[in-house]
Amino acid sequence: MAEQNHMQVIFDAKSVNESLARMVVTAFMTDMNPTLEQVSDVKTAVSEAVTNAIIHGYENKEDSVELCCDRDGQQLIVTVEDHGVGIADVERARNPFYTTKPELERSGMGFMFMEMFMDKVDVISEPGKGTTVIMEKKLKKVIEKNSIKSSQYNSKLMSHTNSKSIGLVNLKEKSGQRA
Repeated sequence: MAEQNHMQVIFDAKSVNESLARMVVTAFMTDMNPTLEQVSDVKTAVSEAVTNAIIHGYENKEDSVELCCDRDGQQLIVTVEDHGVGIADVERARNPFYTTKPELERSGMGFMFMEMFMDKVDVISEPGKGTTVIMEKKLKKVIEKNSIKSSQYNSKLMSHTNSKSIGLVNLKEKSGQRA
């Protein structure tokens, strides 16, 4: 039977939480031993989906965004949901360079990036009710799960993941021991 897992996080619809969403998804998928390229792809797609929820879904009004991750074997499913204004024409919104916020210098590339970096992207939206973006990616294992190298890889992966936004500290180094 394929390994399964589920995670759900609800956070305030604030731009500062975009990095939180990326980090949470990265932590969730670490056990799947993805390549660094796969991690980067998923982080980019999550950033775009969360940014769309905050900027377009709520139009910068305070509310919340729901982020869910599901694992089915090596299949990663990431869902980003808002209960904001919704999208009147999803097909049009998925076109490159289409934006409802040109005054904010939005490029209109969010859905294109999601589709480029994930294997499958579904968008369910209803005006006045909100939008749900469901993204899927099949991950290839980079290292066998139970090896010593795997735990070293996972440590490097987590420190590499969001070192710009959140300073991760190696506790052994902090206490004066060498890692």
